[in-house]
Amino acid sequence: MKIAIAGAGIGGLALTILLRQAGRDVTLFDQFAAPAPVGSGLVIQPVGQAVLGACGVLEQVRATGNAVTRMLGHEVDNGRRVLDVWYDRVQGQRVGLALHRNALFQALWDGATQAGVTRALGAQVTAASQTTLTLSDGTAVGPFDLIVDALGAQSPLTPMQAADLPYGALWANVDWPDDTDLPKHELRQTYRKASNMLGVLPIGTPPGANRPQAAIFWSLPRAAYDTWRTAGLERWRTQASALWPDFDAFCAQITHPDQMTMARYAHGTLRTPYANGIVHIGDAAHRASPQLGQGANMALLDAYALARALDTHPVAEALPAYAAARRWHVRTYQAMSWAFTPQYQSDSQWLPVLRDRALFPLSMIPPVPRILSHLVCGTLLPAFPRGDPLR
Repeated sequence: MKIAIAGAGIGGLALTILLRQAGRDVTLFDQFAAPAPVGSGLVIQPVGQAVLGACGVLEQVRATGNAVTRMLGHEVDNGRRVLDVWYDRVQGQRVGLALHRNALFQALWDGATQAGVTRALGAQVTAASQTTLTLSDGTAVGPFDLIVDALGAQSPLTPMQAADLPYGALWANVDWPDDTDLPKHELRQTYRKASNMLGVLPIGTPPGANRPQAAIFWSLPRAAYDTWRTAGLERWRTQASALWPDFDAFCAQITHPDQMTMARYAHGTLRTPYANGIVHIGDAAHRASPQLGQGANMALLDAYALARALDTHPVAEALPAYAAARRWHVRTYQAMSWAFTPQYQSDSQWLPVLRDRALFPLSMIPPVPRILSHLVCGTLLPAFPRGDPLR
């Protein structure tokens, strides 16, 4: 079987490794001419860590990442907690693995290299038929027995029509300050209603860094980026520090607006993530806001499910099997993301009140804390089918 994977992102690289482990003929296509990861910090949840273990790269990732045990957020105006979720408060065995996207990319890239994948770099995929890929210069490449669309949210191959979300976020990586009192094992967030959200995620020491770092983020309406730049950094730093004094030591390291990257989000899901000869994974199959930190994890789970389906079925049967294996897990987390996002990123006046006065107190009543722990770990529903070695 000859398989083409379009896109050397997290899902595409993980799938490459898993398919090469099974001895499959894989060609990986990407538009960059040399490895070039993009993005800031992210959290690999326990289910995603299991897939990285299957890929043989988990220890490399752990060496540069940082264990996160808790997500804690408070409201600016009254100082009350409005988010408090532990990964595993009782046994302490489950943690989130926070790291720079570069660290994850590098580990997966190294794994794909060691697996002996054939690479076609500097090859921008623009279209696909049942058996061939078309590149930006008009070249047709193939035939292949299967084409995998792992090109992400901007994929030209996916038929998905995603709805833009009204809020995005500015992201940056900075050094972890020596004089901060924030703990290194917690994701901390601060809110004013739902229109202001800022946070700090400790991400360990990425490749090439000489000290621990943090990913910082600032919620922003998707159309407000130019206004933010025009207003100037000093105004932003003053506003952020007034909202959360502990944020000052982090945002003071931002000296140019180009250090902050604007991320815009969308929400959508392909009902059937495959067609004749092509299958979609990751953001090409489903997109959501990052509120539950599941984007990269979903891509890893897609890659694992597709690889296992191809191990046990011919192609014609493997694609429906992959879709069935992922259907309810994806839909559940899409629904949760849709429900949670407006509570933390919107212009609503009543949703923050509901969040602070009703939902948060409810979240502290057993067994809800345990349910929320499973939610952030990615185990609210089984991520792996019955009998799978990773389950």
